[in-house]
Formats: sequence, structure tokens, C-alpha cells
Amino acid sequence: MTIEIAPKVGPSQIAIAYERLGDPHAPPVLLIMGGGAQLIAWPDGFLDELLRRGLQLIRFDNRDAGQSTHFTDAPVADFAAAYAGDLSSASYSLSDMAGDAVGLLDLLGLDSVHLVGASMGGDIAQTIALEHPRRIRSLTSMMSTTGAPSVGQPDPEALRALAGSGPPTTREEVVETMLRAVRAVGSPDYPADLEAVADRARRSFDRGFDAPGMGRQGIAVLASGDRTPRLGAIDVPTLVIHGAADRLRNVSGGRATAAAIPGAELVVYDGMGHDLPRALWPELAAKIAELVERGEARRGRAGQSKTTVLPA
Repeated sequence: MTIEIAPKVGPSQIAIAYERLGDPHAPPVLLIMGGGAQLIAWPDGFLDELLRRGLQLIRFDNRDAGQSTHFTDAPVADFAAAYAGDLSSASYSLSDMAGDAVGLLDLLGLDSVHLVGASMGGDIAQTIALEHPRRIRSLTSMMSTTGAPSVGQPDPEALRALAGSGPPTTREEVVETMLRAVRAVGSPDYPADLEAVADRARRSFDRGFDAPGMGRQGIAVLASGDRTPRLGAIDVPTLVIHGAADRLRNVSGGRATAAAIPGAELVVYDGMGHDLPRALWPELAAKIAELVERGEARRGRAGQSKTTVLPA
């Protein structure tokens, strides 16, 4: 693993940790992870499946995660106030996080990419598609939602299980928190590799686990509101993937996302929760690669349509 730290990225001029994998001439895919998750949350085996299908991959730590900039001087996230309409504890928005991702593309010299976002990463990917439409070739939104309060909401019992006795502070507590999360919102039909989860938790702690940062990201999602009325403007090949058994972001969020984006393909997996089950990696990778191929073909046709043929 070769992690680079890019300084002064995007409008916020922050540091972003990233990794670039595969053939640099292959179609580029930007992988955007969810709330509190670091770039290592993308399973290596899943990345191998994507790489075998001829894709170039870029994964990175969002702000307030891993080795990217942490906003430690920002206000403490006040969710009770936010749900009551007071968003004053939000120190940034999904638009700012989208700006970070686009800034990374600028640094890497990529004019446009295929976006794959998971959970909050799907929210960010949708925001990029809306606010920076020329920078994307296709959109895959996984385990995500539209921001509308009527869809994609978590199961209250699952939230209580996730909360536990409070934010973890030690390496051991981070491991237990991530194991508890898998048990609470993972895929019931696809048992997780608990040792792999524990190993990823240890590495996450070592790279820069930040419980308050997760709160700041969560408030950013709430502060960014409902995207539904705007999603109809997205005009790229789009794939929406969701688990029917997702207890953190109800499948209604995925259905609403697909319904709002013209021509979007919706794929719902029975027994899949809020994770990426190993058994589904080959199929998920194949579907993403197929979407990338469609996006590349459309880009090629658009390039040809701009070519002017002069008379002899």
C-alpha cells in the first residue's frame, strides 16, 4: 500500500491522503467511503475484483478521517439541535466534501472520473454529480439515500446498538465498536469475517480514528438537506445498489435515489445489509465495470460529436 498525502487540496486547501491503483491509462474510478470510514474500508479483495476488470482506482480519506485533515477546532456536533432545525454546529457541508474530491482530481490531472460512493460516500458522489457535472462519467451510489427525511432512515434499535456505552477512545474499544457495528447493521445472509473486521479496526485506530470527526461528518449530511428535487438533473449512466436488509440506511433510500435520477438502474440484494459482503464482490465489481464501460462509450460518442469535419 502506497499512501500519498496531497497538501492544499480543493477550495478548503486541506491535506488529503489517497492511494492510486492499477493502470494509469485505464478508466479512472474514484472510490468515496462513508461516515467515519477510511480508505482502507474498501476491502482489498473487492479492489482486486475491480482491478481485474481493467479499471484504475483512486481511494482516499475524507476530511475528518484517517490521514486527511481533521477539524479538531470545529464545534462539537449537536445532533439533538440539528434534528430540531438548528444546524449551527455544522462546520462544513457535503458540498465542501465534494470540493475536496474534485480538488484531488485536479491534483491528479484527471478531468473526469467514474464515481463509486458507499453510504455517505454516495451522498458525496451525488453532490459531485450535481455541482460538478463535467467531472463525472458515471455514478454508482451504494447504500446511500437522497437526504429526504422520509426515506433511508436507520432502524432505531440498530442505532441504539451502534451507540453502545459511548464513543470509543482506545484501540480495543474501537475494535469492539466495529465488531458491534457489523453485528448490528451487517448482512444477515452473508456472515462477516470478524477477524478481518477486527484487523481493519486496529489499522483504522493506528491511522487516525476520530469519533468526534464522525459526528462532524454526520452533521454535514444533515446540514446538506434533501437532494431529491435536484437529482433529476444528473445525466450520466447511473447504478444504484442497496441491500434489502440495510438497517442503517433503509432500502427506501436507494429506491428513492434510483427513482429520482433519470434512467438509473436499481439493484437490490436480499440479505445484504450496510456492508460489502465478500460473496457479492465479483457481482458488484462486474456491475460497476459494466457501468464504466457504458460511461466510456458515451464519452467516446460525445467526443466524436464535437469533431468538425471540414469539406475537401
